[in-house]
Amino acid sequence: MIDRYALPEISEIWEDENKFSIWLEIELLACEAQAKLGLIPPEAVRIIRQNARFDAKRILEIEETVQHDVIAFLTNVAEYVGPEARFIHYGMTSSDILDTTLAVQMKQAGELILKKLQQMMELLQERAKEHRNTVMVGRTHGVHAEPITLGLKLALWAEDTRLNIERLNASLDTISVGQISGAVGTYDHLDPYVEEYVCKMLELKPAPISTQIIQRDRHADYMNTLALIAAGLEKISIEIRHLQKTEVLEMEEPFGKGQKGSSAMPHKKNPIICERISGMARLVRGFAVTAMENIALWHERDISHSSVERIIIPDGTMTVYYMLHKMIQVLSGMMVNKEKMLRNLNLTNGLIYSQPVLLKLIEKGLSREEAYQLVQKIAMEVWKTGKNFEDLLKKDDEINRILEKSEIELICNLENRLKNVNYIFKKLKLI
Repeated sequence: MIDRYALPEISEIWEDENKFSIWLEIELLACEAQAKLGLIPPEAVRIIRQNARFDAKRILEIEETVQHDVIAFLTNVAEYVGPEARFIHYGMTSSDILDTTLAVQMKQAGELILKKLQQMMELLQERAKEHRNTVMVGRTHGVHAEPITLGLKLALWAEDTRLNIERLNASLDTISVGQISGAVGTYDHLDPYVEEYVCKMLELKPAPISTQIIQRDRHADYMNTLALIAAGLEKISIEIRHLQKTEVLEMEEPFGKGQKGSSAMPHKKNPIICERISGMARLVRGFAVTAMENIALWHERDISHSSVERIIIPDGTMTVYYMLHKMIQVLSGMMVNKEKMLRNLNLTNGLIYSQPVLLKLIEKGLSREEAYQLVQKIAMEVWKTGKNFEDLLKKDDEINRILEKSEIELICNLENRLKNVNYIFKKLKLI
């Protein structure tokens, strides 16, 4: 379960109090627009603005009888406003309020998620610079490949996060659309100016065209962006989980004083936060699939999407916000074992240098196939015997006829293998 106490800002967006406050503001703005058009007396708007309020508990009480949330809301507001309440909601339909409000809420939540993404990107960039030269082995298929640095891994995650910031900004632009267009989107009982005025005041764009609702591909785009953010967090969490394995132990998520890892085994330090993030990413991906299912509705509208969105959009935004919140904690307190990284780097007794040897032999005139067979033969002996790759290269007659010992030493030099790390960091504007 998500700890809502860790997310007071984002959970409040989805509380009834905030939702009804936006509903009320939309209704009041619509009345103002109608008054500017001469359709409502200005004095009535003044009275409505002065007296309009709501009681969330009372709305829910009325809804028990009428079984309609917007009617219950309007009934409660009318109890405060009096006779002038007849001008509220004039010519409008429920979805004018619901969809425009949902756009505001999704924008509010997205902006909070953006702040967290920005915070995480800056943290990753700082940790990348800190570990720019922290050498470790790169792995492909889970098998040792060639040397990299931890800084490169962190810089990659920072760049992933930057792209997610771009994606979310684009999705926020897509979802920041309102509508006040009536029962089937024809403005039959409303002047389009009402929609323009309300949207402008709420910092939304009017939908270019709508039915009774804003089209759900916009919401699906937003939810797919949340799924991409969650997938990026899962990518980081899985890497940390792999690197925290006992046999690897190159990195560990924070383990606090007094924390316990197992009810049975006192020695355990488990990557529980990263595991939690991995699991939550599955949830958010499921929300994205559901949002895609909401796009196709009957004719100008049905409500098959409505009940679903009351779950997937609030829970999706809160889940992603929480995941970012926890990942920032992990990255801030992450333990790095540089000695174990070097020890693991040398586990294969120099096989990390097989490609530069291969390329040097090709440079000297061997065909790629000849060079590959020659290097692979020596590499397989290293795998089998545990002998040192560089030593075997120096003792091999065929190699010695082509390469000088000094050339072999130059090839099997760690610094030479990482000579372009600074180039990558400059490309990313991290140095």
